[in-house]
Amino acid sequence: MSYYIDQLFGDNFSLIVIRLFVALVLSGLIGFEREVNNHSAGFRTHILVGVGSSLMMVLSLFGFTAFIEAYDNVRFDPARIPSYVISGIGFLGAGTIIVYGGTVRGLTTAASIWAVAGIGLVVGVGMYSVAIVTTLLILISLIFLNRIENLFPKSKSSNFIEMVVEENFKIYQAVEIIEKYNLSVKNVEIFRVESNLRKIYIKTDVKENQNLVELFGELSRNNLVKHISKLNS
Repeated sequence: MSYYIDQLFGDNFSLIVIRLFVALVLSGLIGFEREVNNHSAGFRTHILVGVGSSLMMVLSLFGFTAFIEAYDNVRFDPARIPSYVISGIGFLGAGTIIVYGGTVRGLTTAASIWAVAGIGLVVGVGMYSVAIVTTLLILISLIFLNRIENLFPKSKSSNFIEMVVEENFKIYQAVEIIEKYNLSVKNVEIFRVESNLRKIYIKTDVKENQNLVELFGELSRNNLVKHISKLNS
């Protein structure tokens, strides 16, 4: 019976499980910070990336030992699979980057996904201390440095007002209302959502902490407006 158990789990099973759980915890910490701040890739995404990359590293280290022992001509290159993980993670990071006109959002989240993949690989190879220190550095960068940046006064920044409206909505009506609140409209982009719905992005110089309740209230009085929100650049 013990023979079959050994064959099922293998000699390194407990070590592999520990590494996967460490990758889960460390990547989950970074994902939790993204989740709290309501970013596109949050808790689950970061965990999946961290655990998945750790799994690929473990596969590279332990997955082919039987073939190496059985055949003398089999070459062992543990760096091959991780190299594909690092290059392949780009498609997921690109999915979190959103471009509105000349403004790009989601770069920090894309970078955190890429960094979490690296943490997973490091944990997979057993470098726990390096992975923990890297996780702390990333959290410090995401949390504390962001607060330091907020201490510097920002007079105006380019932000977007996102509106979902019906097809017959007149854009000039929204522009007139926005300008009535002493905001300048820099750019307007329109995208088709459904056959009768449009998504409008209006780039303005709204202040970072400006209260837009009255503006949104006046815009929403139009029955053709279905949704309004503010997007920070």
